[in-house]
Amino acid sequence: MLDAIRWDTDLIRRYDLAGPRYTSYPTAVQFDGHVGTFDLFHALRESRKALRPLSLYVHVPFCANICYYCACNKVITKDRGRALPYLQRLEQEIQLIACHLDPAQKVEQLHFGGGTPTFLSHDELRQLMAQLRKSFNLLDDDSGDYGIEIDPREADWSTMGLLRELGFNRVSIGLQDLDPAVQRAVNRLQSLEETRAVIDAARTLQFRSINIDLIYGLPRQTPENFARTVDEVINLQPDRLSVFNYAHLPERFLPQRRINSDELPTPAQKLEMLQRTIEQLTAAGYRYIGMDHFALPDDELAIAQEESTLQRNFQGYTTHGHCDLIGLGVSAISQIGDLYCQNSSDLNQYQNALASAQLATNRGLLCNADDRLRRAVIQQLICRFSVEFADIEQTFNIDFRGYFGELWPQLQSMAEDGLIELNNERITVRPAGRLLVRSVCMVFDAYLEQQNRQRFSRVI
Repeated sequence: MLDAIRWDTDLIRRYDLAGPRYTSYPTAVQFDGHVGTFDLFHALRESRKALRPLSLYVHVPFCANICYYCACNKVITKDRGRALPYLQRLEQEIQLIACHLDPAQKVEQLHFGGGTPTFLSHDELRQLMAQLRKSFNLLDDDSGDYGIEIDPREADWSTMGLLRELGFNRVSIGLQDLDPAVQRAVNRLQSLEETRAVIDAARTLQFRSINIDLIYGLPRQTPENFARTVDEVINLQPDRLSVFNYAHLPERFLPQRRINSDELPTPAQKLEMLQRTIEQLTAAGYRYIGMDHFALPDDELAIAQEESTLQRNFQGYTTHGHCDLIGLGVSAISQIGDLYCQNSSDLNQYQNALASAQLATNRGLLCNADDRLRRAVIQQLICRFSVEFADIEQTFNIDFRGYFGELWPQLQSMAEDGLIELNNERITVRPAGRLLVRSVCMVFDAYLEQQNRQRFSRVI
């Protein structure tokens, strides 16, 4: 078992920097308009030739109500009819993509995100899943990881029954905070009873895994009231927990302008919230996976981390990083081999492109040899908390110390500070450095100096 993480306030103060979350390397900030549909078709052809398994992400952008903290690509509307034209274009995209793939390529992972996927009616969800099953090789034996994000205010027992019938076996539940004052401050009123009802339904219907999302750093939160929320969540016994740091960036995300910045907790209070949360979850038996994620010891993520097979992609930590990821819908990102590409983030542009029988791909990046090498290093750091130089040297035919010689003084400084252990064979992130692993990854990011750090959240 990996050593438990250790809280070191002094180390956190020095290395709590703003930086990427590394769901990809290079990050989406590097995407540009030089990548288009021709590149996507070429990558799909290579995927078909290699018969690589697939992971599908489907973006449903609609929400009936706005949550002020939200930084997702979304459309706020009470008009359920707006989903129909979107779904028509989404089905066109599914057909255009699928015809470039082989029916033998199995879909090991499927995830519906948003927005609020259950904004769709039961008939619309049925039709969308039918189109996916018609176009892709979805597994019928419940062995795939098929997940969906749930807003308990938009789901009931009948909805959960439908989702299970359609093949979903994982749910991720947005909760954020249970304190009514915090909920009012971010315009998301959601009772514990609503959340518990969805979880009870998921368990009764034998969903394989339940994840709950929390956010610390929201307005009117205090270490005391957030600790009460965490205690209530522990009582719900989710298999996984995501505990995100709220990044207040109102200049980038307009809904955040409705948050009163005077009500935000101080940096010291945020640190205390995180420290208490880690202590509470650890005492309850949860393992720290990394980057805000916790899981019970028998969860697939925890087992994969133990076995050094954990990976990371645009869907977060995963056991399906070997799959080609196909993103469907507005703003969705695909990762196919060495190609990253993203659909237009504008709903009208997305729908207009497909109305013209064109894919909505409008930017991306094709990894070069240096990108692939650094991606492998960052992936090992963020998933295993270590890098074995011999593995990298054998895979990429380089001398690790020679290739990254200019980074060595930074790594030595981190080692002297107690963040990592450094020798001639490996880098190991120490227990006190695991909360700060993004800071270690940033050393290997060749693009970071060119970027505006204000685009990123802080590590903690």
